[in-house]
Amino acid sequence: MPRQGNETSCLFGPVNSRRLGRSLGIDLVKFKTCTLNCVFCECGRTTQLSVERQVFVPTEKVLKELNVFLNGGDTQPPEVLTFSGGGEPTLAANLGEIIAALKTNYPQYKLCLLTNSTLLSDSQVRAEIKPVDIIIPSLNTVSPVVFQKINRPAAGITPEKILSGLLDLRREYTGQLLLEIFIVPEINDTPQELALLREAAALLKPDGVQLNSLDRAGSEDWVQPVSAENMQKIK
Repeated sequence: MPRQGNETSCLFGPVNSRRLGRSLGIDLVKFKTCTLNCVFCECGRTTQLSVERQVFVPTEKVLKELNVFLNGGDTQPPEVLTFSGGGEPTLAANLGEIIAALKTNYPQYKLCLLTNSTLLSDSQVRAEIKPVDIIIPSLNTVSPVVFQKINRPAAGITPEKILSGLLDLRREYTGQLLLEIFIVPEINDTPQELALLREAAALLKPDGVQLNSLDRAGSEDWVQPVSAENMQKIK
């Protein structure tokens, strides 16, 4: 789980991820600072809704913690270092600096970024994350009305802008791109919404599509998981 409250470490795990194997999380953002306030977020409601990039955790502190952990002789070392946590990782203004340092000092580890895609329209952000081995961006809808219902964004963020940023990333990025779609029953699982998502995925041509559903309690208690039968139909 991402760090919360008074916890000072920016690392969490390693955890055995279904998607990535043994993953060490790196959380560079103050807890629940995000560009979206998604109804399904398992970290809870966003308390700081923002699109402003800033340094939340000094680069020196992050690298020191990683150096101590990765040189600690863990009998089960991580397979991947994953930028994720209790907020949107690309809000960290020192993300690119940390990625570059890890690629130089620890090239044996794969780097992964989980992102809600909202800042991918920024060419600087895209340039910073290009060295990452695996990027898992999310796109839950391309309909403005449904986007407001599910993602409740900061001002200025639209699904059109997100899709445009994703397409720019696809053209520039040479690593593994895995599109994540979170299904909220009766909101973005209608035939019309799924058809639009399919069209968007066809344009993006990701290396894979991951369909997700609620696993733990979301920020809004009305959000329910998708049944296995319906998930298979959506797939």
